[in-house]
Amino acid sequence: MPTDAEHSRRGDIEEHHLRLRNLRLSDYPDIKQIMDHVYANLGGAWSRKQFAAQINRFAEGQICIEDNGRVIAAAISMIVEYDRFGDKHTYQEITDHGFLTNHDPNGDVLYGVDVFVHPEYRDMRLGRRLYDARKELCRKLNLRAIVAGGRIPGYQKHARELTPERYIELVKLRELYDPILSFQLANDFHIRRIITGYLPEDVESRAFATLVQWDNIFYEAERTPLIGGRKKTVRVGTVQWQMRRVQGLDDLMTQVEFFVDALAGYNCDLILFPELFNAPLLAQFNQDEPAEAMRGLARHTDEMREAMLGLAVSYNTNIICGSMPVYEQNKLYNVAYLCRRDGTTANQYKLHATPDERFYWGVQGGEFLHVIDTDVAKIGILICYDVEFPELGRLLADQGMQLLFVPFWTDTNNAYLRVRRCAQARAIENECYVAITGSVGNLPQVENIEIQYSQAAVFSPAEFAFPHDGIVAESTPNTEMTLIVDLDMDKLKTLRAEGSVRNIKDRRLDLYRIEWLDHQNE
Repeated sequence: MPTDAEHSRRGDIEEHHLRLRNLRLSDYPDIKQIMDHVYANLGGAWSRKQFAAQINRFAEGQICIEDNGRVIAAAISMIVEYDRFGDKHTYQEITDHGFLTNHDPNGDVLYGVDVFVHPEYRDMRLGRRLYDARKELCRKLNLRAIVAGGRIPGYQKHARELTPERYIELVKLRELYDPILSFQLANDFHIRRIITGYLPEDVESRAFATLVQWDNIFYEAERTPLIGGRKKTVRVGTVQWQMRRVQGLDDLMTQVEFFVDALAGYNCDLILFPELFNAPLLAQFNQDEPAEAMRGLARHTDEMREAMLGLAVSYNTNIICGSMPVYEQNKLYNVAYLCRRDGTTANQYKLHATPDERFYWGVQGGEFLHVIDTDVAKIGILICYDVEFPELGRLLADQGMQLLFVPFWTDTNNAYLRVRRCAQARAIENECYVAITGSVGNLPQVENIEIQYSQAAVFSPAEFAFPHDGIVAESTPNTEMTLIVDLDMDKLKTLRAEGSVRNIKDRRLDLYRIEWLDHQNE
């Protein structure tokens, strides 16, 4: 009978202690043992000279997993200038028979030479760990992609009745399983093309192979400059604005500057004000004629825009000026302005006037929608009611929008909740951040804009990397205050390429699409 000590020793031996690391020359006996098992029909292991050349030329690219000090899986890689070889190369050509003499430290692609796992460990998903390690290496080296030639050993069972193209299509559809291609597709690789003669001795694949690629979404063709480069983290500030009586434009701008000063002091990149935040100035006009009063307010818009542009420049921030009325060519519009810190401006007209805006003020909807570029991100602006039309958010997302700003004015909780719920939906379906803010308080004796209800908030997509409820931050309802949040833009890139759901990527454009009708050219 075995003693307790012997049981203990066996338990220690059987317990796994996995470690990911780079390969060393001393690992060759373990590598040889694995390759002789895995590639018994393809010539077995590399020679010691080939293995040494791989490590000496590109040590960082040779990765392994050890268990209790024994190598049990490995991934071999090299860097190439891919255009030198193109899509019609063979395995022996590009790897130089395993010696990797074509390795180019200044290349643009990480080339996958081999991945193999000891047969005793194939139920532990070690291949996925090695692929993830390769992806991380690709990102750290700022290479644009990983490319590999993949065998299709499962094809031997279907070669009589299926062409390679049909076999691969059925594997993509999960109608068939291939031990290599199915694994690569599950790890976010896509097929560039089918190649013949890639590994002539590969009888199982009938010498066919798939050239597969994984794209590095963080690749930068040129390194980000040390000064003036686009930020990975964007700081957004919102102003939950208190409506109050003011003596005039100077008094109102004093309040505006107070908030810009406060948020710029926290280095906010973008500051959002509410829709029609300058409504306190309406009090100076005849309240018996709401439409004329709003047109009177529009006379202040140019001056306010210029004043806020001056604040953006002097406080080194970008300001979304909520919205203000604009009267041009005998038409009244509701317009949001972006005042950039570089001294330039952009605007977005409200496209959908509410029934109340049309009835009391005669507001009309604008005719253009566009993404606005800033020094930190591509943004979109949808004023209040516009966010309730999902087509607009999708059109902006198709133009590369990353941040959506929604200045709103609502007077009741149910009106506010319409804006809020729709803003959250836009964040999910368009895989972007959405910031909303409105006004609080009241304006006695100002017709049609007497009371306000608001709770500013910033929303994110619904994914593991973001808050579980999709709410990055939110203010106290109906209280004048600011909200400041940091938004990680790289998370959006990862979500759009590798998320558990990919709302933009997975649209069925073969069945439906959204198009902007340029009626002026009809």
